[in-house]
Amino acid sequence: MSTRWAELTSARHGALLRVLARGGGAGVLAIALAELHAKDDPGVLCPLRRFTGVPCPGCGSTSVFMDLGAGHVGAAIAANPVTILVGIGLLFAPFGGGAWWWRQSARRQNTVIAVAAAVSWVWQLHRFGFLPS
Repeated sequence: MSTRWAELTSARHGALLRVLARGGGAGVLAIALAELHAKDDPGVLCPLRRFTGVPCPGCGSTSVFMDLGAGHVGAAIAANPVTILVGIGLLFAPFGGGAWWWRQSARRQNTVIAVAAAVSWVWQLHRFGFLPS
């Protein structure tokens, strides 16, 4: 077995362990918080939505976590699909996808973030009835 193959398989094994640890930790936390939320619902956590009624681009992110913890995958996706995509990206980052991100210029990174925020905000405005169907 070559040294390069040993390094590659070792790196993949380490990445897999980090993904499993991240996923397992997030899963346990989501289940625990979903149980806590079911017993004591704090209401709307987003300050913008609480005080103005208008959702922000991040609205639904807490619901994503709570819904996943309760096993409601469809409801989690409907709450904020952008949060789901970001979460999947962060979960699998140890496999090296994050290297692509850090190779991008700051301008490109900011553009991607701005587009994701805009898409998320349009989704939230539609979800809460601010946009016509």
